[in-house]
Amino acid sequence: MLHHDLSQEQWNSISIIDQMANIGTDVGRAINWAEKDKNKSNAACERAIELLDLTISDPKNTDHLKELCRVREIVTSYFYADGAYGYTADSLNDYFTYYAYASAAVRESTYKHSRIL
Repeated sequence: MLHHDLSQEQWNSISIIDQMANIGTDVGRAINWAEKDKNKSNAACERAIELLDLTISDPKNTDHLKELCRVREIVTSYFYADGAYGYTADSLNDYFTYYAYASAAVRESTYKHSRIL
């Protein structure tokens, strides 16, 4: 396991939005390193795939399995099969950016609500 301090139970305890935002962080790192350092790019991609596998295994995400498995297939294709599905770095970043914004919005809302109480 590449995320040594992360168990399936810990991963399951966060929302799917936060799970996807975290996956997007590693996908973004893999994209950013692709031209600079292939080893770092591959390591980030492997971390993203590991997190996708944990997300797919999370029982609360059963309604999203089709999308999650498709995302895993697209990410794997982009990095290891020369983008056989035609997705670009920009399209992958755009997809995951929505989750990052949603995650940040939820955190901000929770923070504001906790300050009122």
